[in-house]
Amino acid sequence: MWLTQGLHRAVQQTPGTVMTICGKRTRTAAEVADRVARLAGALRDLGVQDGDRVAMLALNSDRYHEYLLAVPWAGGVLNLVNIRWSAAEIAYSLEDSGTTVLLVDDTFAAMVPTLRAAYPKLTTVIHTGEGPAPEGALSYEDLIADASPAADARRGGDDLVGVFYTGGTTGFPKGVKLSHTNLIASTLGTAASGYACGPGTRLLHVAPMFHLADLAMWTMVTTLGGTHVFLPAFTPAGTAAAIAEHRITSTLLVPTMIQLLIDQPGLADYDLTSLTSVVYGASGIPQPVLERAMAALPDTSFTQAYGMTELSPVATLLSPDDHQTPELLRSAGRAAPHAEVRIVDVDDTELPRGEVGEIAVRGAHVMLGYWEKPEETAAAIRDGWMHTGDAGYMDAAGYVFVVDRIKDMIITGGENVYSAEVENALARHPAVASCTVIGVPDPDWGERVHAVVVLTPDAQVTADELRAYCKEFIAGYKSPRSVEFVDALPVSGAGKILKRELRRTRRAQ
Repeated sequence: MWLTQGLHRAVQQTPGTVMTICGKRTRTAAEVADRVARLAGALRDLGVQDGDRVAMLALNSDRYHEYLLAVPWAGGVLNLVNIRWSAAEIAYSLEDSGTTVLLVDDTFAAMVPTLRAAYPKLTTVIHTGEGPAPEGALSYEDLIADASPAADARRGGDDLVGVFYTGGTTGFPKGVKLSHTNLIASTLGTAASGYACGPGTRLLHVAPMFHLADLAMWTMVTTLGGTHVFLPAFTPAGTAAAIAEHRITSTLLVPTMIQLLIDQPGLADYDLTSLTSVVYGASGIPQPVLERAMAALPDTSFTQAYGMTELSPVATLLSPDDHQTPELLRSAGRAAPHAEVRIVDVDDTELPRGEVGEIAVRGAHVMLGYWEKPEETAAAIRDGWMHTGDAGYMDAAGYVFVVDRIKDMIITGGENVYSAEVENALARHPAVASCTVIGVPDPDWGERVHAVVVLTPDAQVTADELRAYCKEFIAGYKSPRSVEFVDALPVSGAGKILKRELRRTRRAQ
């Protein structure tokens, strides 16, 4: 299969069906296909050849949707740029991947001169914004209007579909090479579960489209047939209003978005009854937040998808029915239909059920490797198994419980402490809006458990009270020895808390 296959099917079977809605713009499948073919023709005219990387630095839009289809249509390779990165990080990813063509919207157009100065081989910039193209950039709409439609290159199978740079939460970003087979295997396997999307889905894009979690949902709806509705970025009120206005049936939210959505004043004033499915992932969700979300959206089923970029991205799924069993709410679910999952020790021996080890995954969705990093690829993929770097255990029924990143595990006084367990205890307290737990150097214990907490508005609680509260649910040595109150936690573009940044600044103090 190939990424553009769903568009061909839509044109053949339902050409007049609305495929994209972005602001006041509405386009049918036939209209999208014509624009995609013309954009692909323009890219070929600009010199894009089979396998060339083409990058996109933009907020969510229908033009992002067209880019995702036009680049492989032209024979190129996708490079979805993290919108939260600095110019230096973006220039690194462009240079590392050898990308010479960049599409950029109004939000990021001012960054282009800096990118070009840092990476002179960025020869072609295409402006996808609403206003006139800046100096030195080509107009997206003019290119489409002037170009002749190109035939679909139909790159597929093991051909490279994209280079997707990791968020850099645990180190310098690496380019993850995914094939068409990788991405579509994950898509069809997830769809086969029946939990997320189906034909006729109306999908709201509010999570950033550069991230694999949203791309997986986009691929599913494009492959199965449905309508994409785009908001530039997430806001609680904007999301609720869009669900009500467009009768959205499905969306992907990261845990921080779920919390903001359900905590916004006036949520009950919006008609959200059309929303039948929320898929969440990208980071762990505190059980109290999930329970409140399920109560606030009683007409909506919840599905957790656990995985990573290197897995295209889905490995396990926690089904809507599983969410009705309280003891499973902290689980990441069971292996998705396309995935094989096991827990291994340092020698790659599978561990007995209930023992904590590294989560390893095998299947057609495992990445081709890291871009030009053969040693790191060989370290991550051994005998076909992708070693995730996540610590977890599997119960007797096959449910996986993620307890920490292996690099984030805290060793205090010779005892292993997994931050997820501490974070879940803290999150139960009504004064805690969000929190994270890290290890910081300690002269007596080697490391101590340190909690960084954001309080709910007007809440008052002391560090001693939080420590005592945690001890009601976890052992004393696991409870935070120190607590820090902050206004906000640093997060990546995918909504993951940047523990690396927190550790770096705390150790420098």
